[in-house]
Amino acid sequence: MMNPLAVELNELIQKNNPRTLEMLSDLGKNLFFPKGILSQSAEAKEKAHKYNATIGTATEKGGPMFLQCIQDKLKDFDPKDIYPYAPPAGKPELRKLWREKMLRENPSQQDKVFGMPVVTNALTHGLSIVADLFMDAGDQVVMPDMMWGNYNLTFATRRGAVVKKFTTFTSAGGFNVDAFKACLKQTAAEKGKAIVLLNFPNNPSGYTPTVAEGDALVATLKEVAEEGCNLVVVTDDAYFGLFYEDSLKESLFGKLANQHPRLLSVKLDGATKEEFVWGFRVGFITFADGMTGDSKEVLTALEKKTLGIIRATISNCPHPSQTFVIDALRSPDFDQQKQEKFEVMQGRALKVKDVLADAKYADSWNYYPFNSGYFMCLELKRVDAEKLRVHLLDKYGVGTISINSKDLRIAFSCIEEEDIQELFDLIHQAEQDLA
Repeated sequence: MMNPLAVELNELIQKNNPRTLEMLSDLGKNLFFPKGILSQSAEAKEKAHKYNATIGTATEKGGPMFLQCIQDKLKDFDPKDIYPYAPPAGKPELRKLWREKMLRENPSQQDKVFGMPVVTNALTHGLSIVADLFMDAGDQVVMPDMMWGNYNLTFATRRGAVVKKFTTFTSAGGFNVDAFKACLKQTAAEKGKAIVLLNFPNNPSGYTPTVAEGDALVATLKEVAEEGCNLVVVTDDAYFGLFYEDSLKESLFGKLANQHPRLLSVKLDGATKEEFVWGFRVGFITFADGMTGDSKEVLTALEKKTLGIIRATISNCPHPSQTFVIDALRSPDFDQQKQEKFEVMQGRALKVKDVLADAKYADSWNYYPFNSGYFMCLELKRVDAEKLRVHLLDKYGVGTISINSKDLRIAFSCIEEEDIQELFDLIHQAEQDLA
C-alpha cells in the first residue's frame, strides 16, 4: 500500500499538473520524504533550548566533537561547517548561491519559474535520481549516438529503460536536429512518453549546438509535447561554461522551462567540472514544470520525492565539500581565477584544431566537430579504435579512449598545450604502424 505521504504528494501534482504525475515511474509515485528522525531533529533544533538529544552525532563544549589531527588540516573552517550532517537537500546558502549563479549565467532563465537546486553527490547521482523518478522498464531514453557510456549503466542496467540513439552529426558537420526529431517522434508514437537527454558540451565529442540548432531542438520538443507526448527533458550540463567558439553560451534548460504542461525540464549541473573540483562531488538537480503560472506545489512535491531518494540511498551529501564550494563562490578572486583556467582550456582546444589542420593526417582520420568541453573525437579511416588504443598504450605510453570500432576520444583537458603536437604525432605514428 502506498504511504499516505506519497499519496499526498501525488495529489498535489495531480491537482496542479496531472501530466507531470503521468511522467513519474512507479517508484517515483511511491517516493516521499519521511517525517521521522530528521523532521523531529529539525523541530528540536528550533525549540530544544535546554538539551537536544535527537540527532546521531557527538558534541562537545557546545559544538561538534572532532579529532584535532583532522581539524589541524582544516583550521581555516569552523567545525560546525565541516563535521555535522548537511541537510538532505544541501546547505541552504549553497543552494541560494548556485541559483543566483544560474540566473547570472543563463539569461533565458530570468523570467522562468523553476525550483531551488537540490544538492546531489555530483552529476552521476543526479542522473540516478532522474532514472528512479521517471523511468520504468521499457521506457525510452532519446540521446545522440555520441554519448557517455555510463548512461547505459544508469538508465538501462539499473532501471530497465531502453536507450534510443540518433546520429549526432549531419554530413555537413552540424548537430543533426532532423535525426533527433525522427527518433523522438518514433518514441512518442510507440510510448506516448519519452525521456530526452541533452548533454552539452557533449561527452565524448566536445560539441555544443549553435544558437540556431538549440532553438530548433526546443521547437521540436515543444511540437512533440503539443502532439500529446509526455516529455522529461534532462539537460546534463556537467561541462557548463566551457564554450570556446561559436555555440550556445547557456543551458537549454531556461528555454525549455514552462514551455508546455507535457514538458518537464530537469537541469543537472555542478561544481565538479565547472570549478575544477572533481573529487568534491558537489552537483545539483533543478526542476522546471511545464506550466506557465505558479507551479510551486509541483516543484515542492518533486523536491520532496527527490529528498526521499537521497534519504533512502546516501542520506545526505558530504558537508565539507559544500562548505568549500560556498567559500569559493563568495571569494572576490573566484571569477578572475575561473577565467584564467577557462583561457588555458580554450587554448588547448584551439591548439588541437591548429594541429589537426595539417594535411599529413588526412589518410588516417577525420575529426568530429568540437567547440567546447574537455574532449574531441577522431573518426578513424583505416584501423580499429580499440586496436589503436592498445597499441598506443603498449608501444608509445599514450592513453586514449576507444568509443567504438572507429571513434577514438582524446581528452585535451589533461594535455598541456605545448604537448598537443607530439600527442597527435604519436597517435598518427601508431595508426601508421597498424595501417
